[in-house]
Amino acid sequence: MSESNPPIKVQILGKEYPVACSPEEQHELLIAARYLDEKMRLIRDTGRVIGTERIAVMAALNIAHEFLQRNHDTGAGAQSLAGRLSAVRERLDGGHAAE
Repeated sequence: MSESNPPIKVQILGKEYPVACSPEEQHELLIAARYLDEKMRLIRDTGRVIGTERIAVMAALNIAHEFLQRNHDTGAGAQSLAGRLSAVRERLDGGHAAE
């Protein structure tokens, strides 16, 4: 990627973030940012998780879980990781929802 490429601005939960990206990857970056924004808004709107950082962690865990579910044929390692992610998500969700 050339240094002359200006960063792409993406909005997530109403905040703008500049992200360095090659022109070839801009479309995918924008799609990914919209997907993340949607996931974070869904979590925020439940009212069970408060704070942008916690919302981001929950969204990341949910997206990782979705990815692992789609690629479950990679073996027991992925299933083990999915189980651990579910346990972490439950711990974050239960009792520690407010910052």
